[in-house]
Amino acid sequence: MTMLQVQNLRKEFDGIKAVDDISFTIDENSIVALVGSNGSGKTTAFNLISGFMKPDEGKIFLAGKDITFLNPFRIARLGIGRTFQNIRLFPQISILDNVMLGLSYETGERFSAALLQTKRMKREEADNVKKAEELLDFVGLSEKRDSPAENLSHGQRKLLELARILALEPKIFLLDEPIAGLFPEAKRTMLGLIQALKKKGRTILFIEHDLNSVMDAAEKIIVLNYGKKIAEGTPQEIGQNKEVLKVYLGKESL
Repeated sequence: MTMLQVQNLRKEFDGIKAVDDISFTIDENSIVALVGSNGSGKTTAFNLISGFMKPDEGKIFLAGKDITFLNPFRIARLGIGRTFQNIRLFPQISILDNVMLGLSYETGERFSAALLQTKRMKREEADNVKKAEELLDFVGLSEKRDSPAENLSHGQRKLLELARILALEPKIFLLDEPIAGLFPEAKRTMLGLIQALKKKGRTILFIEHDLNSVMDAAEKIIVLNYGKKIAEGTPQEIGQNKEVLKVYLGKESL
């Protein structure tokens, strides 16, 4: 099944083609990397897919549904979970509460239930605490659950952001440079979590500009350069693509 389909997407800023007629598909339960140097159009493509920008031309489909001109909230509700280059957390509340904010409260959305603190609402609260604890355990932050988010290191904040997106239970994860700025051990941890998500049946599209870091993690790599897609294929195929290697590594072999 095709989870995400991008057709002939274009976006221009003051005459500069940030995204220039790119098309690709993301299959369900796959890991795909969107690779390119700074200014290649990766984040603009993410912004278009998640609704934070509107394309000049082209279409975007999520599980067959046209989401091209929907707002970000609606797109998120339909199943796209997005992280950002600049980590967006609530620094002064606990790590657990940061994750809890991503969980739904069917009973708590009604004023009468909140006012009366019904048994059902208390049970739902307990269930959500358990879910949040499980997510923190998955990313390795359970021991820090009561600490303010501002106390976390850069790498730990990225893990918390991932846990928050997991709380939304999206159909597809859009991870914007999840390993950028991380030390080697933290990089391995994050890439290991991405692999673990696939084993759980999740679909992941992630941005990265370091080609070497995604060769083992991604099943498919899409390469952008100045807004254009210059290559798409398996890591093995990308690793043998002379144009890609010349553009990004300055040589014709890894």
